[in-house]
Amino acid sequence: MQVIQGFLNIFKIAELRTKILFTLGILAVYRLGGFIPLPGVDSAAIAEFFSKNSNNLFGLYNTFVGGALQRASIFSLGIMPYISASIIIQIMATVIPTLQQWQKSGNEGKLKITKWTRIVTIIITAMQAWGVATWLGAQTTPSGISLLAPGVSKMGFTLLTVITLTTGTLLIMWMGEQITARGIGNGVSLVIFIGIMAQVPRAVVSEWDLIKTGERGLPMLVVILGVVLLVTTFIVYVDQGIRRIPLQSPKRVVGRKVMGGQASFLPFKVNTAGVMPVIFASAIMFVPTQLASFFPHLTAAQAVGRWFLPDHWVYMTVFVFLIVFFAYFYTAIMYNPKDIADNLKKSGGFIPGVRPGRKTAEYIDMILTRVTLPGAIFLATISIVPLILKSSLHMTFYIGGTSVLIAIGVALETLRQFQTHLQNQHYEGFMRKGKIRGRRML
Repeated sequence: MQVIQGFLNIFKIAELRTKILFTLGILAVYRLGGFIPLPGVDSAAIAEFFSKNSNNLFGLYNTFVGGALQRASIFSLGIMPYISASIIIQIMATVIPTLQQWQKSGNEGKLKITKWTRIVTIIITAMQAWGVATWLGAQTTPSGISLLAPGVSKMGFTLLTVITLTTGTLLIMWMGEQITARGIGNGVSLVIFIGIMAQVPRAVVSEWDLIKTGERGLPMLVVILGVVLLVTTFIVYVDQGIRRIPLQSPKRVVGRKVMGGQASFLPFKVNTAGVMPVIFASAIMFVPTQLASFFPHLTAAQAVGRWFLPDHWVYMTVFVFLIVFFAYFYTAIMYNPKDIADNLKKSGGFIPGVRPGRKTAEYIDMILTRVTLPGAIFLATISIVPLILKSSLHMTFYIGGTSVLIAIGVALETLRQFQTHLQNQHYEGFMRKGKIRGRRML
């Protein structure tokens, strides 16, 4: 009842209600755009082709974009090019002094970084759109029917597809930014989240069809549901875990009162980077197959493309490496030990047993390094193990580890924002005891 009352309280706050309705409206527009097909494609041939080619990397990409790729819609590329551009800019910021200066120059620098991220997004989207257009033009259904409508020129289709898909991705990017600025939650994450959740009904219907035809027995269904439940529980448990560093503030006399001297803590989540390493790694893992699609008649390119299908050991190995790398990389962006130590020193706080300044920064850096490792291993395990089990359990991508991890991570982060708004307005949250943020681990 407390959870239900918490959701009812949400709509009692006018500002929060407006944010929610705005977010839902933007997401509704995004879902509608996913059903508008590209000019020049044969919708029936597209549906037949993907019905026979869903258990590969395009099936996973199709999940992230809410089925838009399967329908060859104007939103087929989704938000992934924007994520790829963000990765490139953030990596370049570690080696280019100008970008580093922009990051430290407040809102003005942020606007400049956003501008260049958009420019890189356009370049990446145009390249990927050309690859998609080339790939669509070269594919046929199992019965030999071209995916392009009869009489459509491949050159004209390619040019129109590049323009349409680039415009579609830029529109999604703008909608995500609007959600972040005027709605509730992170816009980019919610766009991916709604795409994944939109595939759940299709997965349920698919499982039901397998049961009716006898291809899926009841014991195997119980095993699959058990795996999904265990994965979900494990994700929530680790996501809520935090490492608390004890802090002490000095006592000081203000008038006749003694202030300070209270013990507190500096919290670091076990999964400090959240779902972003998985999203970043997934965006990069699409690149080799997309590049292979540029050269459909080149044997070497197609061989490399097959290496990066989700059931190949090369894909799994590289995917794990990228997840671990981005877990540390994103944590380093979010937390700067030197800045944290300087802020503690300015406020008079200190970690018991650790000297302020450089020693505190080194101590925090050591804690972050140790905490990030189990978080990175957790992310890699959740993302890879379901892929290994998939071949034996015949699970669909819609309940794979990556999809579940992203969906649960975004949902929990959005609930935290709801909780914060409710508590700021003196309403009870979703729980009387405890916090969604989590409990102590490690």
